[in-house]
Amino acid sequence: MRKITPQSCIVCANKRLDTAGHYFRLTIDGFRSVRKILPGHFVHIKVAPFRDPLFRRAFSVADYDKPSGTLEIIYKVMGKGTSLLAQIKKGDALDLIGPLGNCFSLPSKKKRVIMVAGGVGFPPLYFLSKHLIQTGHPENNILFFYGGRSRSDLVDLPRIRRLGVKLIPSTDDGTLGFQGFVTEAVEKRLAEIDSRNAVVYGCGPELMLAALQELASRHNLAGQVSLEAPMPCGVGVCLGCVKPTAADPARYVRICYEGPVFELGEIRL
Repeated sequence: MRKITPQSCIVCANKRLDTAGHYFRLTIDGFRSVRKILPGHFVHIKVAPFRDPLFRRAFSVADYDKPSGTLEIIYKVMGKGTSLLAQIKKGDALDLIGPLGNCFSLPSKKKRVIMVAGGVGFPPLYFLSKHLIQTGHPENNILFFYGGRSRSDLVDLPRIRRLGVKLIPSTDDGTLGFQGFVTEAVEKRLAEIDSRNAVVYGCGPELMLAALQELASRHNLAGQVSLEAPMPCGVGVCLGCVKPTAADPARYVRICYEGPVFELGEIRL
């Protein structure tokens, strides 16, 4: 088991990203392990100082600022834990563990990169896109597909565009961009892409990732997906986030420990 040490950090900001108050960007300072973080890693946050809720919440890292050492996560209010997190104010202390999990494998700079994000699954792909550009990957060679149920589910669009990537939004109801599922938007664009020179990265709801795996299989696309799941312990002990492998359904992996990043087709979804 990995050695973990909780760290007390200070909240710099907890900014609401939409008018309804469903999405927030949390900026944290004082996390000593911040420079060890790579795209795909997550942190485990104790959202309340008492025992209710008892378990920490896992959040993918959306970004970190190297000069200042601040860390960012983007989250959606979905239950008790994230509701409590949304009440956190600037100057409050938060208890963090991390970085946890594995990270994305980086593609060749010659590869066309296809990012496929669904809902609040976009933060690790934003981080990955930024990291690729900073390490010399041409920004115009990155297609960033970002889908949600409606326009209100797509947040931080200007920030994604500032990376210089080609942003392709989609909504189920047609209120922004392509009307339909994000995987349908990807398939429509694949006619213009040489799959032998492309790599796919995905993060989002499990049904979306299952559709992405099926699409990638049909088009012979290689790549990776980052899975989302409740992770009570975050270090592979409690077995609360297991998934069967595609090659052997009797063999299970822990999303928090062997993952959260897996090869396309490696996990049965």
